[in-house]
Amino acid sequence: MGIEIERKYLIYKDKWQPKNEGVQIRQGYLCTDKERTVRVRTKGNKGYLTIKGENHGISRMEMEYEIPFGDATKLLDDLCHKPLIEKTRHIEEHLGHTWEIDVFFGDNEGLIVAEVELSSPTEEVKLPDWIDMEVSDDKRYYNSSLCLKPYITW
Repeated sequence: MGIEIERKYLIYKDKWQPKNEGVQIRQGYLCTDKERTVRVRTKGNKGYLTIKGENHGISRMEMEYEIPFGDATKLLDDLCHKPLIEKTRHIEEHLGHTWEIDVFFGDNEGLIVAEVELSSPTEEVKLPDWIDMEVSDDKRYYNSSLCLKPYITW
């Protein structure tokens, strides 16, 4: 069993530019309860099933399993809540931390979020100059919330 500890930030769109093409992600949710989420994702040509527990601050239980790409696509198309989350993920290193920058499109067009995973909730991280504000505690920015109330509807 894994524990996910991450902080989430909005970025200054005029200060950050992608360094590569990134990888396409489609994801949807089979369950979006407060106590648990069950996510299906395709990332490039791979499929994943992820189960996450309830948030406790910036930490929560997380288990992820690779599944056949065709199965993931079928689940996304036929069983997941709509709209799906569609985004391009860019990975950048900054002062010893790996940042995942998600550029959303589809029903979440215009949203760009950066996440950094930490080894403990108290770990300090030096923020890149393109970071605007932290939204780790704002549930609107959870991907599971974005499928229920997309960014374009705010």
